Amino acid sequence: MKDSPPNPQPSTPNPNNMNYEELLKQTALNDDRFVVMTAENRALVRNLPDALQGRFIDTGITEQTMIGAAAGLALRGRIPVVHALASFLTMRAFEFIRTDVGIPDLPVKLSSFIPGFLSDGNGATHQAIEDISLMRGIPNMTVFAAADEDDLLQMLPVIWQSPHPSYVRICTRPPSVYLESSASNMGKIHQPFEISKAEIISEGTDMTLLTYGFMFEQCLIAKSILEKQGFSVGLVNIRSLKPIDIDTLIHIAENCHLLVTVEDHFLTGGLYSILAEILLTHRIAAKVIPFALKEKWFKPARLNEVLEYEGFTGKQIAEKISGYQIKYKQPQISLNEFAE
Repeated sequence: MKDSPPNPQPSTPNPNNMNYEELLKQTALNDDRFVVMTAENRALVRNLPDALQGRFIDTGITEQTMIGAAAGLALRGRIPVVHALASFLTMRAFEFIRTDVGIPDLPVKLSSFIPGFLSDGNGATHQAIEDISLMRGIPNMTVFAAADEDDLLQMLPVIWQSPHPSYVRICTRPPSVYLESSASNMGKIHQPFEISKAEIISEGTDMTLLTYGFMFEQCLIAKSILEKQGFSVGLVNIRSLKPIDIDTLIHIAENCHLLVTVEDHFLTGGLYSILAEILLTHRIAAKVIPFALKEKWFKPARLNEVLEYEGFTGKQIAEKISGYQIKYKQPQISLNEFAE
């Protein structure tokens, strides 16, 4: 591997009809600076070793070593895209991310596998529900969470071309039918992605649901239920958590009666904390209901059972907000595609 790869004029792959692996493959084939790395977690990149040859590196179950090596490659002009289970990537390798990547502001791209509730049947050791808090606390680190595969494929080309380090909660679930039915964006379901900008699905005066990542799916269900009860409901996909869309959040807080944060993360340090920081800084008083894990890990089970047990289904969210039980059958939640 040469120290100074050619500086190409990369063409951005068309994300339509792609998945994560194909997008990464085409990006790397179009730009020799890209190197794909994994800490023996190949679920998202199983077919890339043959395609990329020496630019695919599996360090084994050594997240710290992987991050240190990625930092070294970035110092030599490469763009490493690294993969590991979200819990081990953010916690076992935290010092290396902070010191080797964050301090020198290197373009190492962290792809976190099965974050939040997506680790469903795994116990507390494998649950990444403090990852947003940890990563956003590192200067220079940018933090993102995709709602589904369509959202992810629109986000990644922009994130990967940024000169800064990034942490991305990977979500490869198909878009919700509740969103597909209202899609009108030239065949794409989500709006075009821009770093630091939220995706406003709808605006409402009674309440606005603020969410990111996997929980976007359940918030769409909650929105549909609440609207049938006569409420004016907004929904915002906070897919860029750092930098975050401060102007949009302030506008919503000043024009909506109730804000609701929904996240598969600890209450401390996640979206609820981010929102509180913004409101306090700008001296805005707002009524906020948080849905988050309060000083507890979630009970391992199948994904649909996790949501039901912890009170995070769309129906349960709508019932808590409205204050009364709703005669509505919760749609079937498709089980997670991957297992650790």
